[in-house]
Order: sequence, then C-alpha cells, then structure tokens
Amino acid sequence: MFQGTGSDVGKSLIVAGLCRLLAARGLRVRPFKAQNMSNNAAVTSDGGEIGRAQALQARAAGVPLSVHMNPVLLKPEAETGSQVIVQGRRIGSCRAREYQDLKASLMPAVLESFRILSAEADIVLVEGAGSASEINLRANDIANMGFARAADIPVVLIGDIDRGGVIASLVGTKAVIDPDDAALIGGFLVNRFRGDPSLFDEGMRMIADRTGWRALGLVPHLPDAARLPPEDAVILDRGLAEGAGGRVRIAVPVLSRIANFDDFDALRREADVDLVFVPAGSPLPVADLVILPGSKATIADLAFLRAQGWDVDLAAHVRRGGRVIGICGGFQMLGTMIADPDGIEGPPSTVSGLGLLDVETVMTDDKTLTEVQGVSAAGVALSGYEMHVGRTEGPDRARPFARLGGEGRPDGAISPSGRVTGTYLHGLFHHDAQRAAILAGIGAASSLAYDADARRR
Repeated sequence: MFQGTGSDVGKSLIVAGLCRLLAARGLRVRPFKAQNMSNNAAVTSDGGEIGRAQALQARAAGVPLSVHMNPVLLKPEAETGSQVIVQGRRIGSCRAREYQDLKASLMPAVLESFRILSAEADIVLVEGAGSASEINLRANDIANMGFARAADIPVVLIGDIDRGGVIASLVGTKAVIDPDDAALIGGFLVNRFRGDPSLFDEGMRMIADRTGWRALGLVPHLPDAARLPPEDAVILDRGLAEGAGGRVRIAVPVLSRIANFDDFDALRREADVDLVFVPAGSPLPVADLVILPGSKATIADLAFLRAQGWDVDLAAHVRRGGRVIGICGGFQMLGTMIADPDGIEGPPSTVSGLGLLDVETVMTDDKTLTEVQGVSAAGVALSGYEMHVGRTEGPDRARPFARLGGEGRPDGAISPSGRVTGTYLHGLFHHDAQRAAILAGIGAASSLAYDADARRR
C-alpha cells in the first residue's frame, strides 16, 4: 500500500507506473483504492463508476476497469455534501460529519472488493487517500491505516520534496501516528526531486535514522506527468493563463462543481487551440467556441453561472455567431427548464435554463453509466461514455448530436441555427476523428493523435 504525507504527493502516478512496470514483467496486476473523493470518474466494464486515477492505473496494468478497484467513491455535491458510491452504485448523499459515522459500515464492502481483486491477481497495488497523519480522522478509517490494519498489508510512505519540508513531513508522520500503524510502514519514497540526487543523500539518511524506516528511493520529477489525465482540479486554478496562443480560442467556464474536466485534456494539447479555463469573477472572453462542462450539481451550478454574469456573456457570444457545446450538466443548462422534483441533486426545485436549446430536463433517481460508440450528425465516428442522472426531451431533440450503438439511439440536441449543441457524452474530444471534425467547424486543424498515442503508451 502506498500512502502519502499529504494530498497530491504523487501516489496515483507512482502506483500507475508500478502497474505498467510489473504488468510488463508478466505479472497479473490490479490497482485498488478503498476510498476516493473526486468528481472525475470513469465508467467501468461492469457498469459502475470509479475514480479517474484508478482508471488510469487499470489502463497502465492492461486490464478492464472494475468497480472493485475503487469500492467507495465520494463525489462532492452542492448543498447536500457528497454523493456516496459503493461498488459502483450510488447509495445516497451525506454531509462530511455524517460520513464519518457511515465509514465503519462500509469496511465490509471495501474488504470484499479487495478480496475479489486479490483472487485474480499476483499483486494488488493499493493507493491511500490524503494524508496518513490525519489522526483526527483515524477512527473508523477505511482509506489509509484503518484499511492497512484490516487487510494486514505493508505500507510505503511517500513524501513530496517539491513542495518543501519533506524531512519534517515524513519524520512528523512517524511522530504522530499510532505505533502499531507505524509498524506497518516498511519504507519511504521521496518524490519529485529535481537536480543532483546525491545532494539529498544525507537527507535520506536523516529520515531513515529518525523513523527507522528503510529509504526505498528518490524519485525524479517527471514533467511528462502533466500529459496524464488529472484527478484534482489544481490545473483549473491557472484560469486564463492556461491559454497557449493557438489560432482559435475555446473558453470553458469553471463551474463550482465541475465534473469530468479531463474531457478537455486533448484540447489542451492541440497546437491550433488556445484553451482557457475561465475562473469565477472573470467574464467569458471573446472566443470561437464556449464549452459548458459537466457538473455534479446542475441546478446549483446554473445559479453559480448566473452569479458570475456568464449567462449574459454566453447570450452575447451566440448573438455574435459563436458556437456553444454543452456536455452532460452543461447540456441540461442550455435548455429551457430543469426540474428536480425529488431533490436528487439538492433541495427539490424547478428553474429556468439558459434557453439556448428547446429542451427540458427532469432529474431522475436512476443513473446512466455506459460506454458508447456511434456516429455524429455530421457522419463522423465517435466514442465516449455516459454518466448522468436526468432525462432531456424537447423539439430540438429532433436534431440529435449523435446516433449511438447498433440501434441508432439518439443523443443530445442541436439548435435550428446549428451553432448550439448539447450532448450527454463525456470523452468526446479524446476521439481523434470527432475532435478533428469539431475543430474544423471553427476553422482549426487537429495535429494530435491523442487516442492513438494513449493506446501505444
């Protein structure tokens, strides 16, 4: 099990790298994370959802995604705390304090998933969550030492030297955690080192002397890690600075509960595209295309969008002839009305949408989770996945964005002008042919074989 001294110390990437390394040596490898908190999720082959990091690790291991790789997934919501997904299925929502009481009841499901993976693998690489030193959350823990103790597995502790204070963070972890927990830690890694590694030889010895743990290695900084799908929203903090000066500008407003923002990874790497993530408090810039992203709480994020004045900016963008694509929750916002009579995503309510598509959405308790292939209205092949609650109907559905599967099931809607499009499909821009077609529609050329490159890696 790989735990960290804090969040974002590189646990996910180190586990993914080891998945690839060990799989290449002929071992049957499975990734596992007992509890994850992320609104970036992936659809599994067994019809559920797991965190994006475990999807990346499964791909590195060369195995299909399974709900057992991440048996507990927390998806933050507006107003209602977090949605709780257990073995791929939503069991409800609860606030942070309520979840602390719920955790103990989830351990049997966590251990069951771990046993299932263990039975089909030579080795299971387990990723912890957050910090191993959060002793205030140790009671009923299922994510770090609580799981390690229950499963009786050894732990490697990871510290990040790039953020500073790595000696104190590793030694401090030993000082504050329970001695029985500390006994499970067999060694430590120091991650993201830049420069001459011999300069930190003494630092590694000091940590080993003060903790009694074995120094397992100094991991160099890996710039190419930025090309991998992010799980956390840190990258979105760059806001308008994200723009790289491409020929066409695509603007993405950063909603307060933005979900599955890895939809835009391929666009970030296109040379012709100046992709900007627009932070709260900034107006939407003049752009060729505005993409409304997915949201974990559509009605709450629609209110957030209006509070920023982005509804006015978007209307002006359309009047100027600009194009708009709404993905999942963004698609729902583009309609004339959103109703949540049963309080699926927050307090029961019905609100007016942006009115850019003549469709209405009603939130429902059933959740669509499926991988899809199809053909767009322009006749271009595509693939992606659906992950949403709600049903959307209306006159503009007569012009679907795509036809899916062998039966030609319609997805999405297109306005009479053809400039406003809505779709429930995530991962749309990862498909090379479909991304090229969308970019051609705004005067840009695709120079990237994103999906082909990912398959080779």
